[in-house]
Amino acid sequence: MKLKKKEETQMIHGGWKPESNHSIMQPIYQTSSYYQDSLTDRSDYFYTRFTNPTRDALDQRLATLENAKHAFSVASGVAAIDLIFRLLHKGDKVLCTKDVYGGTHTLLTDVYAKVGIKFEFVDCIAADKICDKICDKTKMVWLETPSNPTLKILDLKAISRKIKAKNPEIMVVVDNTFASPYLQKPLELGCDIVMHSVSKYLGGHSDVIMGAVVLNDDRIADELKKIRNVAGNMSAPFDCFLVLRGIMTLHLRMERQCENTEKVAKYLKTRPELAKVYWPGFKDHNGHDIAKKQMKHFGAVTSVVFNDDSVLTAQKFLSKLKLFHLAFSLGGAESMVNHPASMSHSAMDKLTRESIGVNDSLLRLSIGIEHSDDIIEALEYAFTHMNDE
Repeated sequence: MKLKKKEETQMIHGGWKPESNHSIMQPIYQTSSYYQDSLTDRSDYFYTRFTNPTRDALDQRLATLENAKHAFSVASGVAAIDLIFRLLHKGDKVLCTKDVYGGTHTLLTDVYAKVGIKFEFVDCIAADKICDKICDKTKMVWLETPSNPTLKILDLKAISRKIKAKNPEIMVVVDNTFASPYLQKPLELGCDIVMHSVSKYLGGHSDVIMGAVVLNDDRIADELKKIRNVAGNMSAPFDCFLVLRGIMTLHLRMERQCENTEKVAKYLKTRPELAKVYWPGFKDHNGHDIAKKQMKHFGAVTSVVFNDDSVLTAQKFLSKLKLFHLAFSLGGAESMVNHPASMSHSAMDKLTRESIGVNDSLLRLSIGIEHSDDIIEALEYAFTHMNDE
């Protein structure tokens, strides 16, 4: 009898099965090549660019977490975005949400535009607005929810349904990095492809760079597999081992981080220095009801904008902020702070950044698993002393 395991159990046992050597943990196959018995009796494993047991174990577990058939881990989150865009051909058009990670924006505007891929950045909050932009050249719609860094929430079920009603061949892609598979499963909401920067919550310990693409469609999966093999942007065995280990505590970390973030966001809401506090858990957040419906929790990121919207204000606050690491990334066990205008979204021009809410004083806070009292105390100190000489 095959038992249906709960999600938390799948994070420990999903995908990979112990081998004949009875190893509890997936071994690291740190090898570039594999010997063959003969010219006519070739093993499934022959060269690690194509196949590797440690990578296969991770890919199987990633697919399990999204309740999907296929997963492909690659060298970075941007490599995952690039792998998906490689499905397109000259003249194809992408509709991309305006509120998108800076790396996605740069890939479209600086790389794929040069090879004839058309794109348009649209407001994806309303499904009808996306559908109005669809033309016969539209092959892909790229969504991101919660968005980086203003945490806009998109109704994935409604958007997917309306796009498919207009043209079922259009691929609906979702960057699920900020939610992780523990909080949100886009494939179950009608989307076609899920992308993750695995470096964030899936890895969870700020010690690995990796991306992943997850899907159900066999035809697209075959094409992605071929592209990954030929382009050579797959993940390394040791990195796969680190992520397999990280995934085992994903549910524990996300529960604690979401719990901490709720306390931190509510504290930030009381600060008179702040003009805005972004967090989907607030009832006045534009996407609160949708997030409540399609996510398990409201996530572990909150962003703030100061009343005095200037880089200098952000610098003053950061100079007094203890405990938090000023960093480009997020999703680690430790609390981190990012200044998107000069870091994650620096490749965008100022006008474009501000049009999506990335102000000069906006700070993105990735809340870790420390005690919430210590996190809030560090923030309190920074607010109290930010104007000290």
